[in-house]
Amino acid sequence: MRIAELSRASGVPPATIKYYLREGLLPTGVRTAHNQVDYGDDHVNRLRLIRALVDIGGVSISAAAELLAVLDTGSLTAREALGEAMYALRGRRSPVGADQQTTAADDVDALLTRRGWQIGADSPARHTLTDVCAALRQLGHTDVLAAIDDYAAAAEAVATIDIGIVRAEPTVERMTETAIVGTVLGDTMLSALRRLAQEHVSGITLPE
Repeated sequence: MRIAELSRASGVPPATIKYYLREGLLPTGVRTAHNQVDYGDDHVNRLRLIRALVDIGGVSISAAAELLAVLDTGSLTAREALGEAMYALRGRRSPVGADQQTTAADDVDALLTRRGWQIGADSPARHTLTDVCAALRQLGHTDVLAAIDDYAAAAEAVATIDIGIVRAEPTVERMTETAIVGTVLGDTMLSALRRLAQEHVSGITLPE
């Protein structure tokens, strides 16, 4: 199929497809003539994956490129691929102050010790959690921090489900894609579920 047909099949505008091609997110098609390139179903599936990561998951183009590179490597174990995906999704650091950062880092270290979680010192998620804890302290919301173990227990339950789904996939390639898609879209899904649950619980527990 040509780009116009690829656009109709995927729902992605031709200009966007050309942008993805330039950025290396979408593999080139098969050249059949000097000015003619054909694309196949694999391109349709890749476009759907890109749009899911970018439009629904909120991933940047550069992060999407990193995630797709992990997917295309083909030489990583599922655990290695998941680790690469975690680092590709690293957030921006936004420290709020030296005093808060030091205390917050201690908060996170203590939590990891209590939970028995083995986490690398350079883990992006570890740094993100430190920044969040520091901001909560600066804002005086230590009541939220007091519930961090409950949040961690819920997160571990979710992670157990995540990894169980990944392990059930039949091939490493499918495990890798499931780890990436499940992490990115799973974050969006969990955020939506949390908002829905808050709306429900607040409606039956908070005063009018």
